[in-house]
Amino acid sequence: MERVGAARDLVLGYVRALNAIDEAMKGAIPSLERLADIVGLARSRWISRSDHVGTYSYKVHGAGCRFVSDNGTEVDVDFAADGSEIFDPWRLRGYGLSLPEPLEVTDQDMRSAVRSLQPLLNEVRPGWFSVAN
Repeated sequence: MERVGAARDLVLGYVRALNAIDEAMKGAIPSLERLADIVGLARSRWISRSDHVGTYSYKVHGAGCRFVSDNGTEVDVDFAADGSEIFDPWRLRGYGLSLPEPLEVTDQDMRSAVRSLQPLLNEVRPGWFSVAN
């Protein structure tokens, strides 16, 4: 059960990091109403597809964006059609491995952790999750 606890801490850390990125980016880019707007702003060339803003660098990709803090912690997130932030175990694993003290978690432990965090998290499609409103 200790491994599931570590996986649960990893998921909660990812959510906290995502919230911190959301605040930092909205503060730095006034036209950003929600984090998902970064994709549209980059596509319309209002902002660069990759840049450094405050303590984060970002790179817009496909339906999402990869953020890296100055300490090297990486948060990759996709955006659903409604603009909600969605993530899967692969993105959670990347976050865990990028931590100052890397944390590797099995898929089974990650799934158990995510299940234990419902209703905080919603499964929006098989294997993809978002933070509940």
